Amino acid sequence: MIRIGIFFGGTSREREISFAGGRTVFDNLDKGLFQPVPVFVDSLGHFILLDWQYLYKGTIRDFFPPPAAYPPSRHPWQLYLENLGELTDEALNDLISQVGRRVEASELPRLMDFAFLALHGPGGEDGAIQGLLEWVGVPYSGSGILPSALGIDKIAQKRLMQAAGLPTPKFRVLFGPDYKPVTLSELVNELGLPLVVKAPRQGSSLGISILREEDHELFGAALERALFRRTVSKQEWNQLNSTEQLNWVRQLADIREGIGMPVKALGLPIGSGFYEGYLQGSPYYVHAHPESLLTFLNASFSGESDTDGPAESISIESLTGETQVLVEQFVAGREFSCIVIEDENGQPLALPPTEIVKGSEVFDYRAKYLPGLARKVTPIDLPEADIERIRQQAQTMFSTFGFEVYARLDGFIQDDGTIFLNDPNTTSGMLPASFFFHQAAEIGLNPSQFLTYIIRTSLAARLRAGMKPGTLLGLLNPLDIAVHSKSFDQDERIRVAVIMGGYSSERHISVESGRNIYEKLSSSTKYRPIPVFLTGSSEDFRLYELPINVMLKDNADDIREKIEQAEAGHAAHPILARIRQQASGITSTYAGQAIAAPRRLGFAELAERADEVFIALHGRPGEDGALQQQLEKLGLPYNGSGVASSSVTINKYETNRRLREAGLHVAAHRLALRLEYEADPEAFYQSLEAEFPYPFIAKPSDDGCSSAVKKIKNRAELAAFCELIFRSQEDLLAGPAGVLHLGFKEEFPRKDVFLVETLIGPDGAAHFLEITGGLLTRYDQHGQLEVEVFEASEALATGEVLSLEEKFLAGEGQNITPARYAPDPEERQRISEEVKRTLRRVAEVLDIQGYARIDAFVRVRQAGAVEVLIIEVNSLPGMTPATCIFHQTALAGYTPYQFIDQILEFGKQRQAKALAIE
Repeated sequence: MIRIGIFFGGTSREREISFAGGRTVFDNLDKGLFQPVPVFVDSLGHFILLDWQYLYKGTIRDFFPPPAAYPPSRHPWQLYLENLGELTDEALNDLISQVGRRVEASELPRLMDFAFLALHGPGGEDGAIQGLLEWVGVPYSGSGILPSALGIDKIAQKRLMQAAGLPTPKFRVLFGPDYKPVTLSELVNELGLPLVVKAPRQGSSLGISILREEDHELFGAALERALFRRTVSKQEWNQLNSTEQLNWVRQLADIREGIGMPVKALGLPIGSGFYEGYLQGSPYYVHAHPESLLTFLNASFSGESDTDGPAESISIESLTGETQVLVEQFVAGREFSCIVIEDENGQPLALPPTEIVKGSEVFDYRAKYLPGLARKVTPIDLPEADIERIRQQAQTMFSTFGFEVYARLDGFIQDDGTIFLNDPNTTSGMLPASFFFHQAAEIGLNPSQFLTYIIRTSLAARLRAGMKPGTLLGLLNPLDIAVHSKSFDQDERIRVAVIMGGYSSERHISVESGRNIYEKLSSSTKYRPIPVFLTGSSEDFRLYELPINVMLKDNADDIREKIEQAEAGHAAHPILARIRQQASGITSTYAGQAIAAPRRLGFAELAERADEVFIALHGRPGEDGALQQQLEKLGLPYNGSGVASSSVTINKYETNRRLREAGLHVAAHRLALRLEYEADPEAFYQSLEAEFPYPFIAKPSDDGCSSAVKKIKNRAELAAFCELIFRSQEDLLAGPAGVLHLGFKEEFPRKDVFLVETLIGPDGAAHFLEITGGLLTRYDQHGQLEVEVFEASEALATGEVLSLEEKFLAGEGQNITPARYAPDPEERQRISEEVKRTLRRVAEVLDIQGYARIDAFVRVRQAGAVEVLIIEVNSLPGMTPATCIFHQTALAGYTPYQFIDQILEFGKQRQAKALAIE
C-alpha cells in the first residue's frame, strides 16, 4: 500500500480552503490502495504530522494554536499562530505537541512514498514546496517547479502569453522595479473603463476590485485592497461605536476579507500616504494580535499614544502583502473554468468547461466556496464549435506553460467569440463540489477514482523528469496491477442508498451531507454507495438514482434541473460524448462504468437495488417519519430514529412540550398561526407582544439548520417576519427582506404556522454559552438501548443567531470542542457530565435512536449549579465535512467513517430485532 502524505493548510490567505481540501483528499483516497498521512502545514510553514482527529475540525482556528494558548485579551478573537507573536522553539514545540508531531523536511521520505499537495497560493503552488520535495526525493502531485512558479505569478503569465501570441487583456504593472509613475487618467485612456485591479500573487479572487468610474478615492481603495493595506482617518474611526470598532478590526484581521495580521501601523499627517510617512521617518508599530491593533488605534486617535498628539489618519499594512499591483483591461463576457488533465499518453485533455453564473460582479472567495451563491453550468451553454475552441486554447496554454498532470484554467468568452484565458491554477480547490471533481465527474470518475488517476499520472510525470527512476517504477508497477485487478462489475460490497436533496430550505445542506456520506463510503472496502435524490412534494416525493456527474452538481436545484431535463428527453450536450470518448482510456481503467442519466426509482426497486439506506435529508421529508414508514414496509434498514420519534422531534413545539412535561428546561413558547394573523394582524401582534417582550425568537416549527431563525427586536421586524413566512408567492418580498437584513440568496420558507420563543439569556449566570451535542446509540449484550453522549461543542456566532454557513461550511464560524464550561479542568469535566446527563435524558424522553444532535444553552451559576435549556433536537443532523458532530466523535475515538459505519450497523441490528419480535 502506497503511503500518501497529504500537505494542507499552509502559509497563504487560502489556508482554510486548503485545510478543507486536504480533508477531502484524506477521506476520498481509495483505502484499498493508499494509506493517507496527514501533514498539516501551519501558517509559519512548520510541518506537523497531525493527529487524525484534528482533520475534522471546522477551521484551523478551532485547534491551532490551541485556544488555551491564547494570550489574555479584553475581547474574544479567532487567532492563527502568527497572532501569538514571537515564540521560542520550546513554546512552539509545546503547541505543536498538543495536535501532533513536528516533522523536519529530512524526515519526509521515511513517512511517505508520495506527497499529495492540497496547498494553495504562495508557499503551496509557487514552486517552493515542489523544490523542497525534489531536494529530499519525495515525488509529488501536479506540476513541477518552473510551471508552478509561472502559475502563481499573474504578471509573468501575461508576459509569457504575449510572447507566445496567446490573447490576453491589455495590462499595466504598478510599482515594482520597472514601474514608471502613471495617473489614473492615463490608465483609463490606455485600458478603458472598467479597470480590474489585482493582487498579482494571490488566488481565490483575493485582493481584486473592479473600478467602473474614474474616481480617485475608489481607485485608492482598490490599490489598498490589492496591496493588503488599509487607511483609516480619525473622523472615520470616531464615527464608529465600540462594537463597530471591534468589528472593523475583526474584519481587517480576517485573512480572506481583510488584510490579515501581523501588520505595521503608521500614524500619518494630513494628505500623506504610507510611503511618504515612511520616508519622513514617522514611527511605525508592528501588531501581531488584533487586540494590540485595536488598543493602538484608540490610543493614536485620542492622543494617548507616545506620538506628538492625535494622529489624523493611520495606514495599516500587512507584513505578508503585495509589492506590485496588476491593472487589467476589463473583459466583458461569460466566465468559465476548465480543468485540463494529462491523458494516459501524457497529452493535455481539456474536460468540459464550466460557466460561472455569478450573483455578484466578482466570482469572489465566498461565491467560489459557498454552495448556492453562484451556479456552475457544465458544459458552458455555447455551440459545440465554441466549446471546442475554449478546450483547444486551454490545452495550448497548458502545453505553453509546461503544466503537468492537471491545472485549472479560467477565462472569458466575449460576444464576438474572442476567448481570453487568465489566472491558471496548478492546484485547484478540492472541496467535494469544486471544479476539480465536478468536471472529472462528467467523464465518469468519482472523487476517489479521480484522485487515484492524479496520483498515478503524477508518478509518471516525476519519472519523465528523471526523478529516482528505480523507486518510482517500484511504486508505479504495483499500483497499475492493483488498479487493473479491481472488478467493477462484481462488486460484493454492501449496497447503501444515500438519499439526499428534498424540497425544503435545507435541501442544499442535505446534498452536502449526502455527498459526504457517499464519499466516505465509496473510498471504503466495505460499502458501495448509490446516490439517490429525493424531490417532489409532501404528497408525492419521487426518488432518482443519480450518475456521479449529476450528484456533483453545485447544489440541489442544479441536480433537480438535470433530472427534469432528462425526463423531458433532453439529450446530453454533444461535446460531452466527444470528451468522454477521448477520456475512455482513463475511465475504462479507473471507473469501469458508463455515464447514465438520472433514473426514476420506485420504492420496490429501491429495495432491490440497495441492502440498506442512509437518509441524508434534513427537515421534511426525512426527519418527520414519512420516509422511514415507507422503508419499514419494505424491510430496508435505515439510519436515525424510528417513525414515532421522528414525527415528534420534527415538531419543535411538541418537542418542547414533552421535554417540559418531563421536567427539562425549555424556553417559553407558543405557535403563531396564519389564520390568526390574517383575521386581525394588529390583534395578532399585540397578543404576541403581551406574552413575549422584545427581543424574542421567531422560527419555523418544523425546519432546522438555522433556516429563518430570527431575533425579533421590534414591531417592524415582527411584521416583516410575518409577511415573509405567511406570503403566498414564492419570491421574497423585498421590503420585509430588507428589514430582516436577509443575506444574498438567503432562503425563507413559507409556512402556515411559526414558533415564538422567549430569548434565552444569561439570567445572571456566571458563565453562559451555546452548545451543540451529538450522541450515538447501540444495543448492549442484553439487547437494551445504550446512549453514548459525546463532548459538546461550544458554538460561537458572529451574528445574532448561528448561521447555516457557520454550522456546516468549511472555514466559516468557529466551534470549540470540547465546550469551555470552566477554566479549571476538573470543574469543566463536572459540568460536562451534568450536561451529558441532561442530553441523555432528552434522548430517553423522545426515544431517539441511532444518532442525533441536540442544541442547548448552558448557564453555570456562581455557586456551580448547572442549567441546560434545550433549543431543538435534530434526529438526522447535518453530516457535511465541517459539521461539529465529527469534531465530537473524533474525541471519542471514531473517525467519520467509523461513526457512519456504527450508524449503519445499528440500523441493521434494529431491523433484525424487529423481525425477531415479529
